[in-house]
Amino acid sequence: MAKWTPRHEAPEPLEGPVVATITGGTILWFVLFLVQVPFYSWFADRDLTWWVWTCLAGAGLGLIGIWYVRKRDAAIKRDAANKAAEGAPHSS
Repeated sequence: MAKWTPRHEAPEPLEGPVVATITGGTILWFVLFLVQVPFYSWFADRDLTWWVWTCLAGAGLGLIGIWYVRKRDAAIKRDAANKAAEGAPHSS
């Protein structure tokens, strides 16, 4: 059996509004948590409280995600600025 090799190069990864996407998802998780809190006893009666805590965990992990993608975005912009500065001719 021959080893599989790609026939063409992989496309560049797509970059989108990553910070906005993660922020929106985090807000959604937190809103879902807030919507479920008034019904906590209903979830507890059915042994489904993990639904409530999953939403809170999603919001908490989303906060970590927001921190991470903001740092990543800043690093990408800083690297692009450094590369542009290196490529620009120096004037004296």
